[in-house]
Amino acid sequence: MFDHHPDDAGEPADEAERRDREVGDTDWSVPAEGAVASRFAAPSGELAMVSLGDPAGEPVLLAPGVTGSKEDFVLVAPLLAAAGYHVRSFDLAGQYESAAAGPAPGRRYDYALFLDDMVALLEDAGPAHVLGYSFAGIVAQLVAVERPELVRSLTLMTCPPEPGNSFRGVRGLGPLSWVIGPRLGAALMIWGIETNKNHAPQERLAFVRHRFGFTDRSSVADVIGLMKHAPDVRDRLRAAGIPTLVAVGSNDLWPTGLHAEFAERIGARLAVYRTGTRPVRDHPERAGARHARALRARSRRARSGPVRTARSSRAVPPGAAAGTPPRRARAGSAPPRRCAGRTPRTSRTAAPRSRRRVPGRARPASTA
Repeated sequence: MFDHHPDDAGEPADEAERRDREVGDTDWSVPAEGAVASRFAAPSGELAMVSLGDPAGEPVLLAPGVTGSKEDFVLVAPLLAAAGYHVRSFDLAGQYESAAAGPAPGRRYDYALFLDDMVALLEDAGPAHVLGYSFAGIVAQLVAVERPELVRSLTLMTCPPEPGNSFRGVRGLGPLSWVIGPRLGAALMIWGIETNKNHAPQERLAFVRHRFGFTDRSSVADVIGLMKHAPDVRDRLRAAGIPTLVAVGSNDLWPTGLHAEFAERIGARLAVYRTGTRPVRDHPERAGARHARALRARSRRARSGPVRTARSSRAVPPGAAAGTPPRRARAGSAPPRRCAGRTPRTSRTAAPRSRRRVPGRARPASTA
């Protein structure tokens, strides 16, 4: 389950792709210029959060995937902020600087935990444009069908396209997903990332190794187990009428054909970038500009009627290009801020939480 190589062969398709190719190695520990760090009191505990842009702008919520963090959006968030949006990203419970958040002692991370946290974030900011990356895309779908009034639009980036065992369609390794349990799957994922099977640049590799020192490893195993039992809410999502975009790389873990079938099933548009599983890292200019245009089109549609419009047409009208974002520090331009004073977590104590029933199926009793 490792990243496929970005496809940078040939001439750039446009100016945005040319700028993407010029982006060098980045110090991912340095926040975007103007970003505000904070802590959010979620049902699972305190979540680390970063905000950027005019607080009066329409809210955008960027949710990272498993083993990821809010820093995964440092290249694309400024583009959205420059377009007038108030952008917030956060670490999932159990991940990086939200490692102390999680289930009560003796409980496991489950869909209800992540659903409740995302709902709380949206209730705090008001209805938002939601982008869910990978596993967070599954959670975002659950939020969209349970609380559609909180979701102005939905972007599912590199989101598993199939319910149930969502790994079964992964290129090459799909058949093995039936025999590899969550703990082994999590161990293999972490091993592959730490040994740089993704061929990440050195600054990126240093940062992801650093944040693994904080992430609760049991959260990774539990999320892998959840992804092997993804609820099927495709028909309910289509019926909700929320403007939805499925955004993937041409060399994603799952074949583009599966993503296309998924997009058709839920009534979404499909955007394919010439990259692997990380469009916001490899193609921030193209991904950010396209996302800003789509959000503006959805905002215009929302102002002329209900937020959840009828799915009579899936075409998103073209809009103006995104504004020029503030520049952020690149590797070598300033001494890196290597998370001074932080130490890896060793334990967690969490208060009991109420449980929400997740649509689609019940959580299995064991994920061994």
